[in-house]
Amino acid sequence: MVANSLQASQAYMNALNSVGGGAAKPQSMVETGADKGGFGDMVSDTVNQIVSAGQNADDKVVQQAVGKVDVVDVVTAVAETELAVQTLVSVRDRVISAYQDILRMPI
Repeated sequence: MVANSLQASQAYMNALNSVGGGAAKPQSMVETGADKGGFGDMVSDTVNQIVSAGQNADDKVVQQAVGKVDVVDVVTAVAETELAVQTLVSVRDRVISAYQDILRMPI
């Protein structure tokens, strides 16, 4: 299970790098005026929000260690990050399930 989680996180990072890495997109993926705000952008934005929530939680932990922040703020930040990650994992599972259902459809 841990190996699967590691592979999944590496796949997410690879996908994030390919979406936001500045590499040229294949011609079939070039955005037109109607394609802006697609699924890839939504996933990229969501991953970026989760990363920033995690960084916020890390900052709160460091500030609490110094004595600048109350423990309640730290727990709240960590809980928000955990909820965001759980939501992302649930969406990932649903997308994978839908993809597998599509693969099982007869042609």
